[in-house]
Order: sequence, then structure tokens, then C-alpha cells
Amino acid sequence: MTITNTTTLNDLLPSIVAEALFVASEKSIMRGLVRNYTLSAGQGKTVTVPIYPKQTAAALTEGTAPSFTAISTDGATLTVSEVGLTAQISDLAIMASSSNVISDIGRLFGEAIARKMDADLLALANGLSVTVGGVSTAATPALIFQAIAKLRSEGYDTANDCAIVLHPNVAYDVASVLTSTFAAPASMVGNDALRNGFMGMLGGVPVYQSSLVAQSTASSNATGDYANLIMHRDAFGLAMMQDIKIESQREATKRGFDLVGSAIYGVGELYDAAGVCGIFDSSIQ
Repeated sequence: MTITNTTTLNDLLPSIVAEALFVASEKSIMRGLVRNYTLSAGQGKTVTVPIYPKQTAAALTEGTAPSFTAISTDGATLTVSEVGLTAQISDLAIMASSSNVISDIGRLFGEAIARKMDADLLALANGLSVTVGGVSTAATPALIFQAIAKLRSEGYDTANDCAIVLHPNVAYDVASVLTSTFAAPASMVGNDALRNGFMGMLGGVPVYQSSLVAQSTASSNATGDYANLIMHRDAFGLAMMQDIKIESQREATKRGFDLVGSAIYGVGELYDAAGVCGIFDSSIQ
């Protein structure tokens, strides 16, 4: 017996489109952890940041003039360039879609540029001269504390303007030590790591995680080896000429719109001693 059902009447059934699903994209974190500089139009493509070295006072002899100290500056130059992406969207796609296609794709473009900014800043970790760990070394709280000690030995108050940025696969190794039977899991940090995976602060320095942490260049076979950061904000700089901008332009001959996302910025190392690269080999990769 032939039956009339949803298969035979499929053309009459409406198509219900649910709310758009965006593939997970973590929030950008690095912009707030480094020095920010703004270039206005007409100021060229570079900004030079003068760096004054620390000075040392000496004991004086009564009645004797002290010798003059020559003050000289070093400088770090940040050069801006464009990054971005574009797409063409037809009128038909816009009119036939149940969602705001321009808005959705604009959001995707903005997130992509923000991730690129983070990735560029995090890649600078490989250029730091001070390191802890190694390409065959798993991360531990002790090594993180060692990196913090290196920053303190340079005179930085790690209670302010400092951050730890770990790759999630490396953060796992740190958390596994914090929550082990031999590491006092009943401690505040251990309990937080057990309950919700949040390490909060180590040695008074906030801990961030980012999947954009760069692979270490210390080894030709860098699978699972990451260049993590323990840093003061003086380590790196971000020069911004144009913040993230999303633009649309009508293309009449193509019956659609061009959508462009762009930003003009530059990144660079400011002061090498203000950062430590934690080269750690993930035990789960």
C-alpha cells in the first residue's frame, strides 16, 4: 500500500534553521598583557620606544664631587602592517538566509583578527634569551616559580603587571602536580584546580591559558614542545594604527557584497629581561 508521508510531501515541509553555531573561539588575552602604543595617521609605519636602563647609586665621599653618570637609552622599534581577510556574499544568500549573514561573518572576521594578534605576540616568546625547562621537560609548579624568581631577580615586582600564559596541554601537567597526593591538594590552589581546573595565581602571578601559545623553536622536532610565557608587560609591545575594522561594500555587478575585516598593527620585543620563555614538553601530546 502506498502512503503519503513526509517523504513524498517533502517539498511542502518548511526548513527550520536553528541559531547559528560558532566553532569555539577563545577570547583574546594578550592585548591587555603588553604595552600598547597608538600611531596616528601621518606618523609613519614605525614607533620607537626608548628604554632607559637602571642606574646604580654609589657611596659619596664628603667634600668630593661625584663622577658624572652618562645616561643613554636603547630603543625598540615596532613596525605596523596590515592583516585581514575578505569574503563575497551574494544577495541571494543574504535574502534566503534566516540569520543575519553579514553580522555573523563580521563576528567571525573580528575573532580571527584578534586571534592573529594574540598569535603574533605569543610567537615572540621564542626570541627571549632567558628560559626555563627544556624540550624534553614537563612543566611543574617548581619550574614556574623558577621563572618568577628570574623576573624578580631583574627587579620586577611580580605582584603587578605580570602574567603566566600556558598552552592548555602544558597547563595540564602543572595542574596534575598541584592536585597529586604528594602536592597538598587540600591547598587553596589545589582545591581550585580539582573543582574547576582554574589555577588562579601561582607565586602571586595570574595564570592564563591559550591554545595559541607557539611551538618552541628550540628543537627541530617541536611536537608537544611549547614556548610558554612568564612575563612582565614591559617584555612586549603592540603598536596599533588601525583597530579591528569590519567593512562591507556593495558590488552591483556581482549582486552581492564584499565583506572585509582588517587591522593595522605591529608587535615586537621591548625589553628582553622582562620575560622568561618556559619551554615545556606536554606529557599528553
